[in-house]
Parts: sequence; structure tokens; C-alpha cells
Amino acid sequence: MLERLADRHELAYCLTRVDSPQGRGRRIAASPAKAVASRLGIRVRQPERLDDSFELGVDTIVVAAYGLLIPSGLLERALWLNVHPSLLPRWRGAAPVERAIMAGDRETGVTIHRTTPELDAGPIAAQRAFPVAPDDDAGAVYGRCAELACDLLDEVLPAPAFVPQAEEGATYAEKLTKADRDLDLSLPPEEVLNRVRALSPHIGARAVLHGRRVTLWKARIAGGELEPLEVQPEGRRRMGYDEFLHGLR
Repeated sequence: MLERLADRHELAYCLTRVDSPQGRGRRIAASPAKAVASRLGIRVRQPERLDDSFELGVDTIVVAAYGLLIPSGLLERALWLNVHPSLLPRWRGAAPVERAIMAGDRETGVTIHRTTPELDAGPIAAQRAFPVAPDDDAGAVYGRCAELACDLLDEVLPAPAFVPQAEEGATYAEKLTKADRDLDLSLPPEEVLNRVRALSPHIGARAVLHGRRVTLWKARIAGGELEPLEVQPEGRRRMGYDEFLHGLR
């Protein structure tokens, strides 16, 4: 999102979280947004706490996966446009792409709406849908959303106009938990496959195959059964399922 917007618009700054511990070593590292902004020469602002004392200095702010509460006082001092990767009011909340794939949705999209204190409930400036292919994982859907979002922002930013968001049909995409990663292989194969797709390539679904705990990254349905394609045994690298079986033998 940030790279695409920088190619098309003048950006005053990138507002992102403070550097935080990341990875197994818990080393202090910058957010991906900061890394991109620094590479592109965009000013970076990282307030320890975003409150009413923060000087915005702009009329419009585009919000994409910021993940922190924005005080009402700041929302009133500028136009905050939130980029949400779903067809609101369906899948308001933290994990809209993952929950859509888990639910077997055949269509999703991007909504540009005004940020309000209520979660993803603000009036809509633009919305566009696209189909979710049977083999699309979350990475593919997020990539398509980022591209489409920038096209919609090109249309919205010069003269935004809003329509109220419907409450009918609203659903909520709860934050992913550790339990969401655990596969129940006794469920219908399509349901299991949807969970694998929803958690790839960024999180990964977990299962026990042939007595070994693995992360299942890719699979398909063959002959009415779930067929693993790419797995990662605990403490090892990703590998094709055939290689995994060969190692067992």
C-alpha cells in the first residue's frame, strides 16, 4: 500500500507503531511500514502514544492495518480514510481476509470508508468486489486488495463522498488465535482446506501427520480427500509432502 501510494501521491509522512521486539530473538525492529518509508525517503512518525496532543499537519490520512485506537479528537481534526479488505458490512474486524476464506466466501473486495469510533462501521466512499479463486490463499487475496485499494483511493481522494454503511448483514472477523491454527482433520476436506488457505503464507495451519507435528502450508482436494502438498515438520524447513514421506521411510 505505502509503495503504491508513494508512486501516485505526495505523502507528508508515514505514521506507524514504535519499534518493538520481534521474532524468536525478540530483537527490537522497525515495522514493515517504517522500513518501506525509510527506503523511499518518506518522513516517519512514531509517537509513543497517539493522543489529542499529536499534531496532524495534514487534511487527509489513509489508514491501512494500523491496529491501534485513534482518539475521537484526532478523528474530528482530519479526514481519516480506512482501507478495509472486505465488502463491508461483512467481516468487520481484525482478520477479514482470513475469516472470509475460512467461511468459503467466493467473493470479497475492498472498502474505503471514513474512520469512526465504531469498529469498521463508518460511511463508505468506495467499494469494489473481486472473485476468490478456489486456490487463492490469504497472501494472494491481500495482494489483490492492496492493488485495488490504491485504485479506489485515486478515485476517492480528489473529492470524497460518503453513503451510510448498512447494519444489515454485518459480520465480525475475530482476531486470529493459536486455536485457529489447529486443524481438525475429521472435518469435511473442503473446510480443512479453507483453513489451510486462510493461514498461508503468513501464519500456517498445524496438524499431526503420521505421528509428526507439522505446519501445513499448501494442500488440495483429490479424490474427495485432503492431499497435503507442502509441509514443515517442527524444527525443520518447508518441504514438499513427497519429501516428507520419504524422510519417514
